[in-house]
Amino acid sequence: MKTLTQQLGQYAAYHRDRRNVVTHFVGIPMIVLAAAILLARPSFAVGDWFISPALVIAAGLTLYYLKLDLRYGLVMGVLLTLALALAGEVAEGTDLMPWLGWGVGLFVVGWIIQFIGHHYEGRKPAFLDDIMGLAIGPLFVVAEAGFLLGLRRDVERSIAAQPE
Repeated sequence: MKTLTQQLGQYAAYHRDRRNVVTHFVGIPMIVLAAAILLARPSFAVGDWFISPALVIAAGLTLYYLKLDLRYGLVMGVLLTLALALAGEVAEGTDLMPWLGWGVGLFVVGWIIQFIGHHYEGRKPAFLDDIMGLAIGPLFVVAEAGFLLGLRRDVERSIAAQPE
């Protein structure tokens, strides 16, 4: 398994243009929320709990993030929990067409924003070379937000030192 800095360093190599990084601050949360919305509706009861594909994937991703780094894993777990809560409201609180509209709409617009960013970058999205890029993208956004706030400078330096 790659380390945190290896994963983020590999992902960062596809995201050197600041305009591309900025588009990821908008597009990736939209895509994550869209996926949570679309995967929250199919669910089944286990006692008093409702299990959905969104919950299973979020739990698996949180465990993966925690294995990479405890602090980032905790932040990602909180953010994914918030996405699940919002997705659950949309999935359970709306009829079929509004649920699909929110899910598909956010997904499509989020990806359009992503591809605009990669147009500026002049490079294809990271996940086209490594499917793990889909899991690392949200973590990259959280890490970049932290770097902007002056947090985890050691991680930022380690990522910058990674060979391209």
